[in-house]
Amino acid sequence: MRTTRRTTLRSAAVVVGAATVLAVPVGSAFAYSPAGSSTGPAASVRAYVTTVKLADGSVAKVYKIGDSHFEADLFAGSTKLDRLVSKGGAASYGQNDGLHVVLQPNGTVTSWMDGVSKPKPQPRPASEKEIRKESSVRITMTDGRIAELVDGPNGKRVELSTPKGHALATIDLRRPSVQHDGWTYKLVRDGKHVKFVVIDGKGGGNSWVYDFDGKLIEKYTVDPTGVGRPVLVASGGGTAAAGAAVLGFTALSHQG
Repeated sequence: MRTTRRTTLRSAAVVVGAATVLAVPVGSAFAYSPAGSSTGPAASVRAYVTTVKLADGSVAKVYKIGDSHFEADLFAGSTKLDRLVSKGGAASYGQNDGLHVVLQPNGTVTSWMDGVSKPKPQPRPASEKEIRKESSVRITMTDGRIAELVDGPNGKRVELSTPKGHALATIDLRRPSVQHDGWTYKLVRDGKHVKFVVIDGKGGGNSWVYDFDGKLIEKYTVDPTGVGRPVLVASGGGTAAAGAAVLGFTALSHQG
């Protein structure tokens, strides 16, 4: 991939069925879209579709946000150039240093360099099942660290990082557990479901259980009167007995 000099990007919108290209002032950097832009309320889930190598060696990562709404993040190496937004049946067009990129309303991406014929758009997949989707949600855990819960074609995983974004570890069902500074983070199977568990080893074993929508569904507090094997009091979704069995503890009672 060649190094692309970062320049002020220009974008335009290509309306399906129209021959006119709408020019956008310098500095708008792909922000304009005739059907809306990405500056409104953030979608709760961006479903990853694919990564496309562009004509100059840079890449576009394509996400589906909703019906007739796709976004493509453009990267030159590790540098994010900007984002194309196709919404409401309109394509989104951008150019930089002779590179032309179009995000079509069906989520496909085409690109070409100056002096090269414009390629024809690729047909839309016959079925939504053919699109490899990946969804994720970020949560802030009790210890202040960040967990990104990812559900994709290769299964579920959790990416752990510091509040400043420094990567700590990644766990999945093949490597389901990791410890850091006295805290344990693990994935456990509960029937057909997979849960993410955070255990405070420094605090005696208090535990928090999340589903892959990022919702806190169970919380277990160590009973200070317990002796021998830790005895937990469960609150939230599920039953104390079922949740404690997943975590390997003995349940005392259920609250709430």
